[in-house]
Amino acid sequence: MTQEELRADCGSCFGLCCVALTFARSADFAIDKPAGEPCPNLRDDFGCGIHQKLRSKGFNGCTVYDCFGAGQKISRQAGTSWREQPGQEMFAALPIMRQLHELLWYLYDAQQRPETAPIRSELDHSLQHVEALTEQPVLNVDLGNERAKVNELLLTTSRLVRGKQSKKKEHRGADLVGAKLRKADLSRANLRGAYLIAADLAGADLRRADLIGADLRDSNLTGADLTDALFVTQSQVNAARGDSTTSIPSSLLRPDHWA
Repeated sequence: MTQEELRADCGSCFGLCCVALTFARSADFAIDKPAGEPCPNLRDDFGCGIHQKLRSKGFNGCTVYDCFGAGQKISRQAGTSWREQPGQEMFAALPIMRQLHELLWYLYDAQQRPETAPIRSELDHSLQHVEALTEQPVLNVDLGNERAKVNELLLTTSRLVRGKQSKKKEHRGADLVGAKLRKADLSRANLRGAYLIAADLAGADLRRADLIGADLRDSNLTGADLTDALFVTQSQVNAARGDSTTSIPSSLLRPDHWA
């Protein structure tokens, strides 16, 4: 498996996220939809009937969600869609496969960093192990155990890449909701699990910052530099506000709504 295969390819999926997941009427979804019930916008060919208008139609949550390629992986393994066979097992497998693919995304990021040479063999072994889990039925995978083992490697990666930093750059789990961080020097900062909802990060330097699990919903990334930030995901940048002046890791796609 390559990192490219960890990108969602909706054209190769049976619309699993449009059926398996729950929608709650909110700012993110225009309707309530229980798990297991197809979204009314799902077409017979498994495409989305309002794909180009999701935000204007009140489905912002759909533009933020990213399955890390789990949907097409399960669809390929099943061979036939949930319409031809009972889909409960496919629906139950989606969140598990998604988390395994998310771990692979982080491991690929770590593996490609020159600073991680001292733990390269451990990263390679972990990648092979997690990838092997995705090639078998995943319903019995102990996710907690797998995440804990990978997290140790990711913490070591963070220390190796960021180096020793002052306490001013330690913001793990910090409540920075709405924080005014315009043009802030957050390079090599620890922002693991930080709440950056609606934070003003315009022009901020986030190079080599650890952003794993950081909540960037509605944060302003205009002109911010995330060029080589650690563990950034597509769903994180999709949830934020940016534009053509925002620098993101080369592994990510610039969200359409940033234009």
